[in-house]
Amino acid sequence: MDSPRVLLTMPLHAISEVYGEDGLRRRFGLEVARLPEADRPVLERALALASELHRDDRRSREPYVNHLLRSAIRVMRYYEVDDVDVIVATLLHDSVEDHAATLAGARPGDPTEAALAELAERFGSRVADLVSAVTNPPREPGRDRHEQYREHVADSLEENPWARVVKVSDFTDNGVGVIHSAPDLLRRMATKYRPVVPILRELVARPDTPLSDRVKRHIFEQLDLAEERFDAILGASIEEI
Repeated sequence: MDSPRVLLTMPLHAISEVYGEDGLRRRFGLEVARLPEADRPVLERALALASELHRDDRRSREPYVNHLLRSAIRVMRYYEVDDVDVIVATLLHDSVEDHAATLAGARPGDPTEAALAELAERFGSRVADLVSAVTNPPREPGRDRHEQYREHVADSLEENPWARVVKVSDFTDNGVGVIHSAPDLLRRMATKYRPVVPILRELVARPDTPLSDRVKRHIFEQLDLAEERFDAILGASIEEI
């Protein structure tokens, strides 16, 4: 594997393609090493939980944990965030949506609420609130699922600026990284995500979004690239894809 200096310069999806999960875990460790030593154990616990919950999950051609690692690395490196709660929430952003019952364990009641309570107990109420904000609700009968998704993104992030940071990293991994998806998923993903780009662009631009102007410009460039790729996919014929 390349030296740490080289690994730190590689695009995240390139690490995924060349070195796989091991490379991403090493890159995550290099980013975490920049943080205060006292903050590292909670990040190790969060990654261990995410790895356990998603151990059997796949995302196209790779383990699902790769998506979580890239999203968390992006928050640290490219968004310049050292807020441990936000990084933990990014690692666990799909935990409740995908594995509520497993996470909730023996807790009684609604699995989603029980899973959020479990996260709050393990990592604090702020982490649970951030994960809750980016957790899609159950599909409402009779509603277009893409319309419901767009409405949820806009509403849930309206009053939660830090959740915008988690969501936009997740979205960037899905959007800019759409070209790394299996061909049969491309149109479905582009159809779902293309209309969300202007929503996220407006939310990121708000003064209360806790990112520097430099980081916001970087995010806008990434959203532009995702938009370009979505449009190319939606404009292509089935044979071209």
